[in-house]
Amino acid sequence: MKQLISMGILLLCLSGGLAAQALAGKTVYVTVKTAQLKESTGFFARSRGSLQYGDVCTVLQERGRWVEIRSNTNRNLHGWIAAANVSTRRVVSSSTSASASADELALAGKGFSEEVERSYRTEGDLNYDAIDRMEQSVVSTNDLRNFVVEGHLAGAD
Repeated sequence: MKQLISMGILLLCLSGGLAAQALAGKTVYVTVKTAQLKESTGFFARSRGSLQYGDVCTVLQERGRWVEIRSNTNRNLHGWIAAANVSTRRVVSSSTSASASADELALAGKGFSEEVERSYRTEGDLNYDAIDRMEQSVVSTNDLRNFVVEGHLAGAD
């Protein structure tokens, strides 16, 4: 009986290891407007470069909620990215679509369509100019790190 239990535990561990590497070697597509490739699996890790919406990459390995990927167009560009920022489903970048920008495609992927926008516009006094200005704001990684550290927020280490 003990051998059967031991064998079951061993099989569970092996299958867990296989599942953890399910994406290794597979092609993935960047699903965010701009993605920073990091040297390690941490939000504040140094950046090795960036990828754009729709860029095609190959998964090298997985670690928790992070995947290490290599750009298929620039083989020297590789690093870690949050797994939530890539998909095995093909996405269309703005360079291959004359009718929609990368921003529009990203919003459409989240369910925001022309119909939804039209509905928002007719429902009241929404200030889209203010939203456009907010979207142009850029906060440096150092400023963000200082904010987290000074505010004693989780993830500051």
